[in-house]
Amino acid sequence: MPVFRLSDNILFPPTELAEPDGLLAVGGDLGPERLLAAYGQGIFPWYGAGDPILWWSPSPRLIIEPNAFRTSRRLGRLIRQQLFTITMDQAFARVINGCATIPRRGERSTWIVPEMVQAYIRLHELGFAHSVECWRQGELAGGLYGVALGKIFFGESMFSRSSNSSKIALAALVAQLKKWDFALIDCQVASDHLLQFGAREVSRREFETRLKDALTDPGPLPGQWRFEENS
Repeated sequence: MPVFRLSDNILFPPTELAEPDGLLAVGGDLGPERLLAAYGQGIFPWYGAGDPILWWSPSPRLIIEPNAFRTSRRLGRLIRQQLFTITMDQAFARVINGCATIPRRGERSTWIVPEMVQAYIRLHELGFAHSVECWRQGELAGGLYGVALGKIFFGESMFSRSSNSSKIALAALVAQLKKWDFALIDCQVASDHLLQFGAREVSRREFETRLKDALTDPGPLPGQWRFEENS
């Protein structure tokens, strides 16, 4: 099948026309209107430095259902020790830049290119992109960021400067999303790191059905997020 080239119009081809690897379209821009339209259809951008903007709709799709989230005993002990202070939306730019610059095993370069950083900072300013920060002794030890629409959180990336800090940030996020009755966390594609938390793969059709339901259920209004007490 051909990979579709996007025009200036905020339109995407049907996701069932994606390539077997999930590649759906190329081009367009990273403006807020296009990004929000993409996420609302289960599509996300992912590309490297020097490449055109690539848009993806993979099948199967990795998801975490908040009520099915699980942690290891060791991680549970670390959480109870309260060695870290966890916040929301207090340092979004620092978190996304941490995700872009902290080396990952087996990766030589990042897909979070500078224009991607600026695009998601803009979504954060508009109240649609959110970060969770993990602090230790006043220093940013790790965190994660993603996009929220309705009752679904689209996880984008996470990083750690201190062992287990991003896992603790994820556990804190899930606990809060459960309080808000979120239906799903979209994890995009399978990884051993996320499968250990109870993530599972579903078909594109199932994901899009559940996405549609999650978008019809109003979630928190766009704006800055805060943890509720005792979350």
